[in-house]
Amino acid sequence: MQLPYRKPGKYTNVPNDPLMTGHKLAELKTDLERIKKQRPKAAAEVARLAELGDFSENVEYQQAKGKLRGINSRITTLEFQINHAEIIEPSDSGVVEIGSTVTVDIEGTKKTYTILGSSETDPARQVISYTSPLGELLMGKTVGDTVALATAPERSIRIVSIG
Repeated sequence: MQLPYRKPGKYTNVPNDPLMTGHKLAELKTDLERIKKQRPKAAAEVARLAELGDFSENVEYQQAKGKLRGINSRITTLEFQINHAEIIEPSDSGVVEIGSTVTVDIEGTKKTYTILGSSETDPARQVISYTSPLGELLMGKTVGDTVALATAPERSIRIVSIG
């Protein structure tokens, strides 16, 4: 049976966002060191299982090889992110930019958001990406500006403070 061909979606090859805080960069470096320590053990396991011969029916060998491939892939990804990282340095320019903490009034409700790169977003902690719909609306605005968020009932958002 032939599987149907499906075109890749818009989230298939999402480009890496190099913008991150120094804290996130340190976290990536810690992860890289931890994963690099796992690699020799995984490689030794692959070598041990390869000695058993008959690769076609050696399920343990296939699994160990897949695990090693995953470790190598993660190491490559982390090294790329670390080497291409651009550290966010918030400034007190009075304009909403990446790294700003913004307090907004959404129809009588005050909320505070921190605008960072897409690798650090956490809506539960009010950390949003500069590429999110709200983040894009707020970028470049100053205190007192009002923007309209295009939701089912359009919402008016006024910037109260920028930190």
